[in-house]
Amino acid sequence: MTLLFDSADPIVSPALVPDGAGDGRGRRGYCDRRKPIEIGLVNNMGDAALRATERQFARLLRDGAGTRRVRLHCFALRSVPRSATARHRIDSLYSDIADLGRVRLDGLIVTGAEPRTPALRDEPYWDEFRRLVDRAEASTRSTIWSCLAAHAAVLHLDGIERRRLPQKCSGVYTSEGLRDDALLTDLPATVAVSHSRLNDLDGDQLTAAGYDVLMQAAGAGVDVFARCDRSRMVFFQGHPEYDATTLQREFLRDLGRYLAGERDDCPAPPENYFCARTEMRLAAFCDRARADRRTELIAELPPLEPRPGLAAALDASAAALFRNWLSLLATAA
Repeated sequence: MTLLFDSADPIVSPALVPDGAGDGRGRRGYCDRRKPIEIGLVNNMGDAALRATERQFARLLRDGAGTRRVRLHCFALRSVPRSATARHRIDSLYSDIADLGRVRLDGLIVTGAEPRTPALRDEPYWDEFRRLVDRAEASTRSTIWSCLAAHAAVLHLDGIERRRLPQKCSGVYTSEGLRDDALLTDLPATVAVSHSRLNDLDGDQLTAAGYDVLMQAAGAGVDVFARCDRSRMVFFQGHPEYDATTLQREFLRDLGRYLAGERDDCPAPPENYFCARTEMRLAAFCDRARADRRTELIAELPPLEPRPGLAAALDASAAALFRNWLSLLATAA
């Protein structure tokens, strides 16, 4: 799946945008004939999130492109287990991962995958992922590693092990910039960012290994960090690509698994995400679920309302990050 778009192209799903779509004209009719910025997306998210991840990153690249043209190439690791439906979509629409080395990319984005083992080295995709890290370092100007992919990349590069959190880090957190960096240009002093993970990386270990911690999130730890060797590596422990409904969908998924007896603990709602009235209603519902766990109870879930202004806050900070990243790639071209 390859698509060419600029700020004038509406992105519903990459599958709906043919290769070569977009004539380089921005919203004001300006025609930018510069060579497109070539971006690869290695989408390893779980089957249920596959299409949403395509849309989310395409939207951020479109919004961050400005008058520049960006061409997005979608790939997926072959060793990530897939359902037959997801495998058919990847085989039909994605570029073959073997072609990654033959496409001249300026930047690469690599997502995490649904964890299947406690240790990253035991994941079925580990060997293929290590080769991807080495290839990205050698052949791209910059790579973004998202969430679990960030954990796996620093484990391969520097042997830094993630650590299990007492409970899942899930919610919207206030992240603060810690140093001047081109990636943070024009960002406000604090931004809102989604986090959703079971593990964490220690900031002191990262600094000792030569990484620059760029942003720290209150209640969630290290948010964005980077290193620059042959390639500029950027790591997100959070999910700036998440839209305002993603954490709600993940919470409902986990709640459904609990009611069905597929997990032992009732999930906590994401922090700083729902309005106060919804939080109170959910607390009462979760008490009922613990006392009378059954699948049918999901039909009695109260209405869920996010905090006012949440969507705008998330969109603004994510768009700024990706605008700066694309600017760095364009400057280095």
